[in-house]
Amino acid sequence: MEALMKVLAFVGYSGSGKTTLLEKLIARLSADGVDLAVIKHTHHDVDPDEIGRDSWRHRHAGARQVMLAAARRRMLIEELPKANDLPLAEHLAALRPCQLVLVEGFKSVAIPKIEVHRPLHGRPLLYPDNPAIVAIASDEALSAPICCLNLNDPATVAEFILHHQGLT
Repeated sequence: MEALMKVLAFVGYSGSGKTTLLEKLIARLSADGVDLAVIKHTHHDVDPDEIGRDSWRHRHAGARQVMLAAARRRMLIEELPKANDLPLAEHLAALRPCQLVLVEGFKSVAIPKIEVHRPLHGRPLLYPDNPAIVAIASDEALSAPICCLNLNDPATVAEFILHHQGLT
């Protein structure tokens, strides 16, 4: 499955603007006809299901997977073993085939990445220690041996993605 879909991750420190940039890129790329999916990695325990709802009740009764199916969307909630953090490949395998998967996080996985960086935050760049980082998106001009993109110009970042992933 992973070989059929192009995968590109966005990495950076908390507050660097990864989610905001992804939101703009998703809108732009999907408007350009790119069939895409997103995987957001988090270290926080999340529960998108509402307490007391039927789907919540089914899950808490012991169902390992509960799908909430509506006319225009569906949501699959799957219980994973405690303290488990599945590899990205397993999450990719759960997706329907698409042209491009944009990933937020998974900075240690060996897939191409764009680092989102704001020098004002005073954090070091990640790219020197991560050879999978192919570009940096920053709100300030940087001098680096890899492609530097303007974080505030999602059109240019989208063009880079399309070219880098061979989707043009």
